[in-house]
Amino acid sequence: MELTLTTPALLFPAISLLFLSYTNKFLALASLIRTLYQDYTDDPSNRTINKQLDNLHQRMKLIKHMQGAGIMSFIFCVIDMFLLYMQLHCCAFIVFGLCLGFLLLSLIICLMEIKISVDALGLQVQAMEDKK
Repeated sequence: MELTLTTPALLFPAISLLFLSYTNKFLALASLIRTLYQDYTDDPSNRTINKQLDNLHQRMKLIKHMQGAGIMSFIFCVIDMFLLYMQLHCCAFIVFGLCLGFLLLSLIICLMEIKISVDALGLQVQAMEDKK
């Protein structure tokens, strides 16, 4: 298989779209934390908020790691293009594999964050059902 400059270049739009998604996740989480903080200062004994604190910590860590893995993927993509430009095809092939590996890692972490996010919504639904 031959690797050309256009191969890693195809990843640029995909990685950029992922970062838009990750930024939206981060902004939504920041907004949620600010809202919960206000609710917490009003009623620190609220069990629903206390249950969500661990969830929020996990989600913040996962978002940090998925963004980091995505950044590493982007960096390796740029390095790969440079290596291809320098006609170091053997090294470029390895670096392209690393680029794809970090992209895959970022997506797996994103999947984990989505699961935790859905669990948090389950807590909210349960709290509403308890108030019926």
